[in-house]
Amino acid sequence: MILTVFRSRLRPDAGDGYAEMADATEAAARAMPGFVSFESYAAPDGARVSLVEFATLEDQRAWAAHALHREAQAAGRDRWYETYDVAVCEVLRRATFETPQASRTSA
Repeated sequence: MILTVFRSRLRPDAGDGYAEMADATEAAARAMPGFVSFESYAAPDGARVSLVEFATLEDQRAWAAHALHREAQAAGRDRWYETYDVAVCEVLRRATFETPQASRTSA
């Protein structure tokens, strides 16, 4: 499993087209072979993090080279992001826990 951690902070004037591009790139990632999951969070202070999982490094590299993803990266540097940091990590261990109630309430 390959986990990409994308931490960012938007510019104060970001907005023009950002949400649309974010939605389009998420949809494209979800359609890629080997896609596992995508989650995104924003803190009150403006810090943001997105977590994207792919089954293999080859799947993640294919996503990294995807034309729409490359277009979004360039637009992000030019127009939307104040800062960002990307870490591509191999998941070495994973532990999960879920109560019986969790599966009924998360649907």
